[in-house]
Amino acid sequence: MKVAVVGATGLVGSKMLQVLEERNFPVTELLPIASHKSVGKEITFKGKNYTIISIEDGVAAKPSIAIFSAGGSTSLEWAPQFAAVGTVVIDNSSAWRMDTTKKLIVPEINANILTKEDKIIANPNCSTIQMVMALYPLHKKYTIKRVVVSTYQSVTGTGKNAVDQLFNERKGIQGEMAYKYKIDLNVIPQIDVFLENGYTKEEMKMVKETCKILNDDSIKVTATTVRIPVVGGHSESVNVEFENEFDLNEVKEILAITKGIILQNDDASQLYPMPIFAHEKDEVFVGRLRRDETQHKTLNMWIVSDNLRKGAATNAIQIAEFLVSKNLIS
Repeated sequence: MKVAVVGATGLVGSKMLQVLEERNFPVTELLPIASHKSVGKEITFKGKNYTIISIEDGVAAKPSIAIFSAGGSTSLEWAPQFAAVGTVVIDNSSAWRMDTTKKLIVPEINANILTKEDKIIANPNCSTIQMVMALYPLHKKYTIKRVVVSTYQSVTGTGKNAVDQLFNERKGIQGEMAYKYKIDLNVIPQIDVFLENGYTKEEMKMVKETCKILNDDSIKVTATTVRIPVVGGHSESVNVEFENEFDLNEVKEILAITKGIILQNDDASQLYPMPIFAHEKDEVFVGRLRRDETQHKTLNMWIVSDNLRKGAATNAIQIAEFLVSKNLIS
């Protein structure tokens, strides 16, 4: 199993290498790929040093799987070139997510739609993944009509430069700015660029990707995405209106037995999901479950997950694991 990691030196790429090692994915040959300025440097995987190679050399090596986390433009240019030599590409950028010919996969929800013909597979947006993980079992039971979500997203979602900005500000050091504004002791209600409708690209990703993953275009989704000075997890306040009436205890039972979800919902002991619980975990944490008393058949919930793991690296590796388990890689 020859595996390429494209963008191996970035925050997500590094996490992908970590998760591949932790989950003991059957890598027989690792091909770490990064930008030309990183070629020749070394990374460590399973106690062994590997030299970073160029993406051109990566294609020439014809890996079985190439896991991309190198930005949309790189994915658009190079994913088809890997696919052309028989490599299965799992892409973490937004480049292919809404392409009608490509599948958008959260393994616990829709991995069963994958076939041997799928050579480029899209990994969803981090904030979408954790939300649909909690929504999916409830949608199956009660049928979702509408979702209103506000996110509280970690600086790690932007990248290492944003983490550096936060800690530089905390130390009083003047440094490179990943954001237009200060992030320490601040909240920035903009993630990605603004679109003509007044929403940001991140907000519209959540709208469109949710419907595609759940395979239901009738679900109405509206989002506000916000960057906060936290490292290691995204949080979401989600208001869900169902077609059918629900029982709150049954909702708790459904979520408690759903694979990949940890229910933290104990008001008496003040137990609820927080980034400090989710950090370096693969599960999605759900709590603060309560009925919306202003509207029928509507639930409020709080969802937290480590955006670098289930929101990115782990989800991609889980897709690869599924492909291997079903012999979908030639």
